Amino acid sequence: MTAPLTISLHILDKEYRVSCSEAERRGLESSARFLDEKMQSIKQSGRIVGMDRIAVMAGLNITHDFLVEEQKKSGLSLDISDKINALQNKLDFAINAFGK
Repeated sequence: MTAPLTISLHILDKEYRVSCSEAERRGLESSARFLDEKMQSIKQSGRIVGMDRIAVMAGLNITHDFLVEEQKKSGLSLDISDKINALQNKLDFAINAFGK
């Protein structure tokens, strides 16, 4: 088992040192960059002041985007399921019509 790495992440001009495995490193760095971009964008808008408020707004925005995507996926799977059921019904009807 390999020892965890300690990496430096920069979010909103602050450095955070985090331990992670080598396998998690890229994902963690990518997540930190994404969060930094969201927080920088909120900060630059000038409407929100304070690190904690910027962090909360970024978290809310990211969570909202995630939940919207999850709902879209759920809707797509239901839509696909409905289409499959409709096709099955058409096939059953055709088989019954020609089978007689």
